[in-house]
Amino acid sequence: MLRRAAAAGILLSALSLPTASADDGGSGVGGPNCRAATQYVKVCARDRGRQPGTGGKARNASDAKSGKSSAPKCNYRKLDPQPPADNRAWGKHKPGEGKGAVYAYDCPGTMRVGVVWLPNVAAAPAIDPEVLAREAVDKMKLSGPSVASPRAAGKYTVGVPVWLWVNESPTTFGPNTATATAGGVTVTATAKVKQIVWRLGDGSTVTCAGPGTPYKAAYGMKDSPSCGHRYTKTSADAPGAKFRLTATSTWVVDWQVAGGGGETGQLTEIRQTQAQVAVGEVQVVG
Repeated sequence: MLRRAAAAGILLSALSLPTASADDGGSGVGGPNCRAATQYVKVCARDRGRQPGTGGKARNASDAKSGKSSAPKCNYRKLDPQPPADNRAWGKHKPGEGKGAVYAYDCPGTMRVGVVWLPNVAAAPAIDPEVLAREAVDKMKLSGPSVASPRAAGKYTVGVPVWLWVNESPTTFGPNTATATAGGVTVTATAKVKQIVWRLGDGSTVTCAGPGTPYKAAYGMKDSPSCGHRYTKTSADAPGAKFRLTATSTWVVDWQVAGGGGETGQLTEIRQTQAQVAVGEVQVVG
């Protein structure tokens, strides 16, 4: 879920102020001078003077090399006039330093809008923070659940409670934090498992909000208070006489831009782990 990078009033007032002249090659927004590469996005307008570093002309490194264009990732417009010095869109930066400025942006693909400070480098390269957030996630090396129970070598019985739980670590359950930087923009992302869906192999599905509760002998025949299952049939007819269990974790990744306008967002990642469970019947002797 996206939260606006700065107070909505600032963005709305910026949109009502005198704007920069369009630099879209006469074809409107999305024209030949308003297209983007995968990560870098052209500034689709210039101020009444000149855009620092380019003379007001938008440039795209990928287009220059390949001669090809793609649809805009985000549209950026330098605010004119710039917001007051006490506005939080400046972050740790100061107005008038000549190193950067505050831009209004909108990203059609993700419906994000807001204001953000960007450095004056090649017409303020439009770094999509969500792209950086995904790079940060790649650094985390997130994996599927580390299944502690049921144990691969264990033997379980029809009608007897099976306690489901996982081992917790930064890569298998979280929390896990990483950062990624490009073009003067730094994004910090934090990931944590929100839920685990257990498909038990017998046609049953159990959804658990947490890692589950480790079983202790003192609990006897009690059901797990947080995540458990009772098999109603044996695995004798399953391949290898074992049920194939799948544990699927849903990771929620919250990210935010350091400094700047403080833009934030959220991603979802899915990871799986498979295991096998042997389930038999109670053997009566006598």
